[in-house]
Amino acid sequence: MVVAAVLDAGLMTTVQAGREERPAGRPGQDAGQAGTVPDGASRPAPDDAPSVRDLRRGRHRDIWAMVGRRLLFIVPVTAAVSAGLFAAAKYSPFDPLVGYLGSRYMTTSDADKAIISEQLGFDRPWYSTYWGWMQDLFGGDLGLSRSFNQPVAQVIAERLPWTLLLAGAALALAVVVALALGIAAGVRSGGILDRGVTALCVVVQGLPPFVMSLAAIAVFALALGWLPAAGLTDGGADPTVGGVLRHLVLPVVVLAISQVPWLLLAVRESVVTSKGEDFVAGAVSRGIPTPTITRRHIVPTSLAPFVNIVGVRLPELVVGAVLVEEVFSWPGVAGAIVTSARDLDMALLAFLTIGTTVVVMVGSLLADVVVALMDPRVSTDG
Repeated sequence: MVVAAVLDAGLMTTVQAGREERPAGRPGQDAGQAGTVPDGASRPAPDDAPSVRDLRRGRHRDIWAMVGRRLLFIVPVTAAVSAGLFAAAKYSPFDPLVGYLGSRYMTTSDADKAIISEQLGFDRPWYSTYWGWMQDLFGGDLGLSRSFNQPVAQVIAERLPWTLLLAGAALALAVVVALALGIAAGVRSGGILDRGVTALCVVVQGLPPFVMSLAAIAVFALALGWLPAAGLTDGGADPTVGGVLRHLVLPVVVLAISQVPWLLLAVRESVVTSKGEDFVAGAVSRGIPTPTITRRHIVPTSLAPFVNIVGVRLPELVVGAVLVEEVFSWPGVAGAIVTSARDLDMALLAFLTIGTTVVVMVGSLLADVVVALMDPRVSTDG
């Protein structure tokens, strides 16, 4: 309802601005004469003035055009990222044979190492390896992960749901906290709550997620014993809903706290800016209660910039999830990313890298679409 109301309001403003103004009649001239309108009389819009429905349809066409352009842009970006990944892996100081042979690397002769490298294609140029991987990918074969000795599809299927659970819960919690505290601080800007929340955000911004993770484990798991320190379940136990939720609390809270400062400060700044707008001053002069002004005027106009910030922060959320999963031994894709990067397991690493790139770009696109729907003044040309 809020989105529809904001959109209709913006479109009505456009309609009124686009109406043709005709000159007022001269004093003493008949109102019925052609080309004149009596002072104070209503001026009907010309027949060719666009209606709200026409403007809404045009706005939707512009948004769909933006979606098409952005989706097409994903193709060259993912191609460049994947090609750069294979090239960087080729010239990396890490030897993929170390990850493949493990403890046998030191006892394997140079001749056997050369044979294994040839069989696995480690001695091929990076562009040859990249082209072979692309052919398999478009053929529906994601390849075999050397690190896990499993098909890449199986590795992803086993780990991706746990990462989605962690990242989704953390983002939802961060959004709720940022909206609640950001609106309260912005409405009472300059007060004790505003100064305290702003100072706390500045401090939290300087703490890396892995530092907060270690601190949370030390306090709540080791010192107080309230929550488990790591893993998905207790040692040797089968996963249960209650057990998973208990193990999920600390990583979700830490990941959410790492994202809250940026989102909260964006909401606060947007609310402070909206408070100074003319429509808020007009609502105050009409005697509308402050809670009503905040709920119906300030908050809706502050949501569009907030949604945009959420889309911009998606890469940081992915990076934070990787660090938090590693510290808490959460069985998500973060461990697979680290392992595949260390072992140069290109079949798994390339798919995870491209998948992360696509998720970030699509998430940013969805945020821009929501902003464009909420605020008709936002341009869709970029």
